[in-house]
Amino acid sequence: MAPALTTETPDPAFAGHTDDAPETAVRIDRVHKTYSGRSILEDITLNVRPGEFLCLLGASGCGKSTLLNLVAGLDRPTAGTIEVPGGRPALMFQDHALFPWLTAGRNIELALRLRGVPRGERRAEAERLLDLVRLGGAHGKRVHELSGGMRQRVALARALAQDSRVLLMDEPFAALDAITRDVLHHELTRIWSETRLSVLFVTHNVREAVRLGQRVVLLSSRPGRVVREWTVGIPQPRRIEDAAVADLSVEITEELRGEIRRHGRQDRG
Repeated sequence: MAPALTTETPDPAFAGHTDDAPETAVRIDRVHKTYSGRSILEDITLNVRPGEFLCLLGASGCGKSTLLNLVAGLDRPTAGTIEVPGGRPALMFQDHALFPWLTAGRNIELALRLRGVPRGERRAEAERLLDLVRLGGAHGKRVHELSGGMRQRVALARALAQDSRVLLMDEPFAALDAITRDVLHHELTRIWSETRLSVLFVTHNVREAVRLGQRVVLLSSRPGRVVREWTVGIPQPRRIEDAAVADLSVEITEELRGEIRRHGRQDRG
């Protein structure tokens, strides 16, 4: 069985940390979130290291997306603090959220414009980002001309255009077919390695979390609490069908099932 290592064990695939870098890319300290008197998140403490790829895993409705929105600054915690020392993070949603009346390149250029990039530099930078996500030559294509996977590549390029050191991803591949998702897993791993971004990736897919992450953090069913975490000691590149990925996925799935069962008993009680 692939090892589920403690967080103190160095990950040989770890990229991006240097002596002069901040110790933490995202710092979440004792965060609670309540809506209409109902507790959604409870006492969440979690740090993301510079250059780390961390996957946040849990059953539907456990508060994963809520936590991501808090880190993005789209909402505020009821209690506790969240710090992103490097500045506002970029956010990529499950839906590509591209503007259909703009071309792929213009969608990216809009993000560059909002960032303050001079007009004369935007086209070249948009094309560079399209090349990075393997969509060279797609600058003039309309959204309806792109496949689902291509749209998500453009959305990723637009997120990268924000020039943040932290990328938040909320189940960005959930709506894609298995083959397209596998291709984008490979591309995302490559881009992460090249850019040395810190990535906080939300998913309910255990194999996806093990396929991508250096660390997998499991949230309990509502209210969401950190239940357990695994440092994934499987070298990249990984494939979703690798035996080591499958073995660790089984271990994590059993833990997730236990959380779902406990939540069910609480509801009946």
